[in-house]
Amino acid sequence: MKRIKPFKILTKQEFEKTALEIFKFQATNNLVYKKFIELLNISVCSVNSIKEIPFLPIQFFKSHKVVSTNNPIEQLFLSSGTTGTIQSKHYVTDVSIYEKSYRNAFEYFYGDIKDYTVLALLPSYLERDGSSLIYMVDDLIKKSNKPKSGFYLNNFDELSKNLKELEKKGEKTLLIGVSFALLDLVENHKFNLKNTIIMETGGMKGRRKELIREELHQILCNGFGVKNIHSEFGMTELLSQAYSNGNGLFKCPPWMKIITRDTEDPLTILPEEKSGGINIIDLANINSCSFIATQDLGKIHKNGTFEVLGRFDNSDIRGCNLLILR
Repeated sequence: MKRIKPFKILTKQEFEKTALEIFKFQATNNLVYKKFIELLNISVCSVNSIKEIPFLPIQFFKSHKVVSTNNPIEQLFLSSGTTGTIQSKHYVTDVSIYEKSYRNAFEYFYGDIKDYTVLALLPSYLERDGSSLIYMVDDLIKKSNKPKSGFYLNNFDELSKNLKELEKKGEKTLLIGVSFALLDLVENHKFNLKNTIIMETGGMKGRRKELIREELHQILCNGFGVKNIHSEFGMTELLSQAYSNGNGLFKCPPWMKIITRDTEDPLTILPEEKSGGINIIDLANINSCSFIATQDLGKIHKNGTFEVLGRFDNSDIRGCNLLILR
């Protein structure tokens, strides 16, 4: 297969052309995806638009090795998972693609990483192995090349001191944190930040009661003294991320696309402004699977943004059972 360059995509036509090329490659070389397509009785040759591409249920990353190449595995990313649940496994054969994806995406949405001091408050991720988020943030911290950039586990006093010092100097700062830790921080310290982006990665990880997004963001806005809370949307099974600069409305980089499916008929694609299951096309996933049916519910808006509304209740269903959701 010729070298695909997903990060050079500029137009809708280029995206669709590249997506179809990757689909045909993965439908032939990814044994799990190939078998899935065969079970659906879909002819690869009959697929001529991205709306006709079948999406692999995300649960297969828990039960199978989803790869489209025989190259050696360079990095294994694992989902967090709760005690007793099976972790998703993303076998990455070319980690440089992941690095290009998150570096390009950050620059696309926020500009040069060297302009920021990056502070990371990600205790639940730091406390386990195989986190793709930690891999990304660690690299961004190093790329920022700022003396105050770094990870903070439970040292809230030091983090608070550094945030206030950076604010006083007028330095652009990014604080990226898991929701429960950001709440812990603002319960113990108050801020009035004008030069800092607060970015939550979602999830209470069993440490706190789950809050609806509006309530969480309002508490964080009040605690940090900011107008908006940014968000990062990523998954273990993906090599790309979407970002929100407020109100829970996410945007994808040019090589990533969200499509919603009918919850009663997973092979039916919905129009904009209709709530449904979130399907993701991630062209950076060329060596695993670029077409994933997630267990999230969402809605795509006419301006190209999307929001995540929740999850399917039966979130532990496996494999092809997603095709018979009731």
